[in-house]
Amino acid sequence: MTNHASFTLLIAIAVVLVIYRGARVDAFHLTPICRASTSRAALGMAPRFDKATQKWFPSDPELEGPSAGYGIIGSLYRAGPVPFFQRIVNAETYEQAVLKYMAQERCDRVEAQGNMDAFLENPQDWTYQKMAEKNKGVPKKDYANANMEPKQVVLSTVWAGVVAVFGYDLVTGVADGRYGRADGDLFHGHLWSL
Repeated sequence: MTNHASFTLLIAIAVVLVIYRGARVDAFHLTPICRASTSRAALGMAPRFDKATQKWFPSDPELEGPSAGYGIIGSLYRAGPVPFFQRIVNAETYEQAVLKYMAQERCDRVEAQGNMDAFLENPQDWTYQKMAEKNKGVPKKDYANANMEPKQVVLSTVWAGVVAVFGYDLVTGVADGRYGRADGDLFHGHLWSL
């Protein structure tokens, strides 16, 4: 590894760890799943559907709005890149799906987000798990806290940093001609000449 690549790797890991330490309190605060479930069920509170706009809206924005859940980075850690990108590209659809799940299952926002992230990552496994919970009495899977143990968060962060550094090195290396011929054009039939 060259000095430039080593330095870039160290900087990337340091930045990721600083971001992790700063965001851990807010974005990764673990809350009990049943925290708001019982109080919401007792009070009859749940997101409501507006027939005029054909959209779900929170009854209580403090408990059911986006600020009550976890952020995009929380989705990345819990379920991977698919829900992370879906939250960026289809933010309104994601929000509506979370509110609908909250209303149907009478659960809090964190549990609904965890289930939505798991569904987006792998719909077949999520559906199978839910059917097994319903029909076979399988214990309920805690999607809200999936992959959120501190050891798993640090491991995922380090691996993401390593992948980012090597991806950056690959892209810049191909552009600079370090990997392959400098006169070759990768996009016009010269991909295999590396």
